[in-house]
Amino acid sequence: MKISQLFTPLALFAASALTLSSCQEKANVEVKNEVSETTINQIKALGFTAAGAQKVDGGVLVEGDILLTNEMLASKPDYNMLRVGQDEQYRTTNLVGGLPRTITVRVSTSLPSAYVTATDEAIRRFNAEGLRLSFRRVTSGGNIVLSAAPSGSGYLASAGFPSGGNPYGQVLVNSGAIGTANASTYIATILAHEIGHCIGFRHTDYMGRQYSCGGSSVNEGASSVGAIHIPGTPTGPDPNSWMLACIGSGSNRPFNGNDVTALNYVY
Repeated sequence: MKISQLFTPLALFAASALTLSSCQEKANVEVKNEVSETTINQIKALGFTAAGAQKVDGGVLVEGDILLTNEMLASKPDYNMLRVGQDEQYRTTNLVGGLPRTITVRVSTSLPSAYVTATDEAIRRFNAEGLRLSFRRVTSGGNIVLSAAPSGSGYLASAGFPSGGNPYGQVLVNSGAIGTANASTYIATILAHEIGHCIGFRHTDYMGRQYSCGGSSVNEGASSVGAIHIPGTPTGPDPNSWMLACIGSGSNRPFNGNDVTALNYVY
């Protein structure tokens, strides 16, 4: 979904199209980011939404903030999903292994200090759940590194999925678009969302992103991956999940009960 103003009531976590300075510039960007029909078919075969897909370095950005690498596009992995009611928690079979395990997270100096505060809060939220996967912020190295997105990026943040039993190693953050206000609430929610992708979670409203993003329903189906319902979770929509595709500017989404169920189910 594209929106012309960044901080509308339903701002995408990572797919808000930034207003460009001229029609010509917009045309140039669209040609540069054009996705081929072959790639669109690969995206759909993996069970992702192809609408709004963007070409980026190393692959394609789909569903607003998920990077599908060229290797993933060319493969046929077996994806599984965790269903929470009618609006589902999803995860890939590419999860973090070697549990129990501590994942280190580093905030690049290319990001404002507010992102250190936000990262600490995101880490606190995960660690408070007592999972077999814990997180610790470091100042060098890091299994996951939060860095500034390339200049002119048309998304707010992006991340990918685990591979080889390790978390996806990078979260690109467009701090100029997100800003520095509400570090321990709004920004922390965005970073926790992206870390959620890094450890294997997909969007809660994958099957109907209009639920959090507005607009028309987009559902590419689940491909051949199937779904597993988590017992004890509600059968109605879940308006507060940390893994919903979109969030209002300044909003805060700590883990709700369904998120906790899904996190404990996986980790």
